[in-house]
Amino acid sequence: MGEQQPLPEVEQCVTSIPEDHEATCWGCGLRLVFTSYAPVYKCGWCGAVTQCDQTSRKPDSVCFSRWRRFRDGFFVTVLILFMLFVICGGVWAVYPVVFSISMFCGIFHCTVAAVLSVFTIASYCLASLKSAGAPANIWWGSYPMVEKNDLENYTFCTYCSKPKPPRAHHCRSCKMCVVDMDHHCPFIGNCVGASNLRAFVMFLISVVTSCSYAAIMTIYASYHIWPPLHFPNLSSYGHSMGSMKLLMEIITTLASSAFFLSARGIILLYLAFASLSVNAGIAVLLCQQLSYIYEGNTYITRLSSSNVTQGERGLQNLVRFFGCPYPFSRVLLGYLNKSQDNSGSKLL
Repeated sequence: MGEQQPLPEVEQCVTSIPEDHEATCWGCGLRLVFTSYAPVYKCGWCGAVTQCDQTSRKPDSVCFSRWRRFRDGFFVTVLILFMLFVICGGVWAVYPVVFSISMFCGIFHCTVAAVLSVFTIASYCLASLKSAGAPANIWWGSYPMVEKNDLENYTFCTYCSKPKPPRAHHCRSCKMCVVDMDHHCPFIGNCVGASNLRAFVMFLISVVTSCSYAAIMTIYASYHIWPPLHFPNLSSYGHSMGSMKLLMEIITTLASSAFFLSARGIILLYLAFASLSVNAGIAVLLCQQLSYIYEGNTYITRLSSSNVTQGERGLQNLVRFFGCPYPFSRVLLGYLNKSQDNSGSKLL
C-alpha cells in the first residue's frame, strides 16, 4: 500500500481587520479575507462568484405554479390544434381542387404537404420534449474536493441552491437552471436553451416554409372555386372612373361574391388568412433568433447587457450552429476569415 500524500496547505493571512471584511466562499468553503468591503467577490481558489446578500429564496406559491402550468398547457393545445386544423383543412379543401387540375399536380402536392407536415411535427416534438440543457453536476462546498478553478465564474442559484455555470439562468416555470437559456416558450411548454435551440430554430423554419406553402396553395385553390365576378359599373364608366372608385368597386364585388362561397371556399379563405398572419409573426421571431446566433448572444444575455457582445460575432456562428458538413464549413470559415483579414488591413 502506498503512502497517502498530505493535502496541500492553503495559506491564510491573519491580520487585524474588521469582521465585516471576512466571508466564506460557497464554492469551496474557504474563509476569504478582504482589505475592504465588496458586495460581490470572487474566490481566488475555486473561482466562484459570491454576492454578500444572496439567501435561499422561497419556492413559488402553489397558485403561481398552477397558473404557469395552465398557461403552458393552453398555448401548447392551441398550437397543436392549429397545426392539425391546417393539415386536415388543407386535405379537405385543397386536395380536390388540385387533383381536378391534373394527377401530377395532386401527387406532387401530396408529397410536399406530407414532407412539410412530418418535418414540422417532428421538430416541434423535439423542441418540446428535449431537455433545454441542465447544468452538469459538479463538486462544490468542500475545499479538499474542489480543485483550483473548478468553479471559475460560477454563481450560486438561490432557487435551486446549486452552482450555476456562466451564461446559465434559472427558469421559474421549468424549476431548473438552463445553460445558455434564450427564453421560456409557452407554445412548446419548455425552455429554449443550449440543448434544444437548434430544434427550436428548425421548427421556426419549418413553420415559415409550411405556412408559405399553405398560403400559396389556398389562394390558388380559392381562385379556381371563386364565384364569377361581375363589374357592372366598370363597364359603364370605363376609363373615366377614378382609382379610388375603381378600388371600391373591386372590393365591393369581391365582398358580395364571397357570400356565395361554399363551405370549402370559406375554409380556404380562413386558411390563407391564418397562414399569412402566422407566417409574418414567426418570420420576425426567426430573424430575431438568427441575429442572436450571429452575435453569439441569447435573448436573456442581450437584455442583461444590451451594449455588450457576450460571444464571438460573425457568420461562423451560424455555420457551427447548423452543423454544416466539415468540408463545406472549412471552406466557408476560411473564406470568412480571409474576408475579415482583408477588411481589417484596408481599415489600417
